[in-house]
Formats: sequence, structure tokens, C-alpha cells
Amino acid sequence: MRSLSRRQFVGSMGVAAAAVAGLGLVGCGGSSSSDSGSKVQTIKDRGKLKCGVKKDVMGYGLLDTATGKYEGMEIDLCYQVAAKIFDVSYEDAKDKDLVEFTDVTPKTRGPLIDNDTLDLICATYTITDVRKQDWDFTDPYRTDHVGILVKKGSMSSMNDLDGKHIGVSQGSTTKDEITKMLQDNGFTATPQFDEYPDYPSINSALDAGQIDAFAMDRSTLKTYTTDDKELLQPEIEFGAQDYGIATKKGSDLSEVTEAVVKDVTSNGWIDEEIQTWGLL
Repeated sequence: MRSLSRRQFVGSMGVAAAAVAGLGLVGCGGSSSSDSGSKVQTIKDRGKLKCGVKKDVMGYGLLDTATGKYEGMEIDLCYQVAAKIFDVSYEDAKDKDLVEFTDVTPKTRGPLIDNDTLDLICATYTITDVRKQDWDFTDPYRTDHVGILVKKGSMSSMNDLDGKHIGVSQGSTTKDEITKMLQDNGFTATPQFDEYPDYPSINSALDAGQIDAFAMDRSTLKTYTTDDKELLQPEIEFGAQDYGIATKKGSDLSEVTEAVVKDVTSNGWIDEEIQTWGLL
């Protein structure tokens, strides 16, 4: 995923001689993983795969504060990638703790790939044409839809959103999806959108009456659905969100993640995970 700088040859022999020396090193098989530019080799040398995940989305990526461990389908998927890289079983990848997790937000996930802090992002990251210009994405491993969570009895129609404040996550595509849905379905509502850094902040704002609705992918909203909250017009299915694993553009890690996603979506593993984590 990330190419490290090539070794510089310094000495009195001059630039041409240095170039020849460099070729000689490669020919003799003496180049390091940094020379080869292989992200996969860099991960192998490091001994751990660094993954950006969610810490507050039940069923996908949730940090257990009591144990300090992450759990969820996307956590398990990261272990599948690690198993492929290190040529071990999925169970061994988990037992040997071959993944280092870092929680990310929609605002931080892209930059953390760009600045080489993380190897990949597996964090309900929606695949879009715009994002594919900057990062490599696998085929989708899960498709979700946008939902709008409101206090029970506060609204009954999308038209009730007129003038209301909808909380959305910074850097997400949710605002655009809602605007398009309202237009496509002939609703006249014009809501206002308030951006928040993370999902718990949006939920707290809804509880405190600072906003009127919380909009996000439905699987995410499941974490925050309580007895006093409900989806607004759930029969209106809109904003399909195809989740993929993101890696740095042109990285050899991209081929590995794509192969893993193809495997787990074709052999039934991902379907079992969806059942295990209650994502249906």
C-alpha cells in the first residue's frame, strides 16, 4: 500500500555509479521491502496488519471497554485479511493477534490511509465513484440503506422533516442521500443538517432535543434504537450503501483485500457473520 523511499547511495563514485550499484543490489536479491515498494511485505516484516475500524457500531465494529477488545463482522473480516497475508488460518490470525485496530471516523479514515498510519480501512466505508479516485476499494462485502431515527410519535411522514434539524456524521454521504430521496419521492420538506464528529454525539444530541432526527446507515442506527425511538417511514428504502475495504491507491495490498472479499462472499462466510452479529 505504501512505498517507502528508496535507499540513497552516497559516495564519491557519482550519480551514475550509484545507479549501477543500486541495480546490482536488486539483481543480487539484496533489496529490502522498502526498496521493492511492497506494502504486503512491509506488513509481513512488521508482523501485524494495521486496520482502521469503527468502535461504536454494534455488529460491525464495537470496542468492549471492559476488555479493550474490538468485536463485530468487520473486525472478523480484518482477521481474514491478516490470515491471507501471513498464510495462516483465520483462527490462528485471531489467536496470534495479527491485527492492530485503530478506531476511525468518516472524517479521519481517508487521511489515515494517505499518511500511512493504517494499512486499510474496514469501517462501514461506502464505495463511491468520487472516493475510488483517491483510494482502492474492494467489491462490496455488505449493502445497507440509509435510515432516519426520530423520537416515537414526533413525526409520521418525511414531509414532517421540513425545517427540522437532522444530525449526520462528518464526511458521510448521508446528507446527499436524504436530499435525493426527498426529491425523488416528491416530498416538499427542506430540513437542515447538523454535522457531528461521531455517532454517540449525534445520539446524545437527539436525546437532548438539540436535533430532531439522527440519520445514518440502518445497521448503525440499530445500535441506538431504543423503546422511545423509531425509524421514520422505514418502508421507504433509499441510499444503498455498498461497504468495501479501502486501501492506498495502487498498493499490492489492494489485490489481497479484493481476493479475500471475493472468497468470503462466495463461500458463505460473510452470510454466517451477518447472522452471527444480527445484521439482518
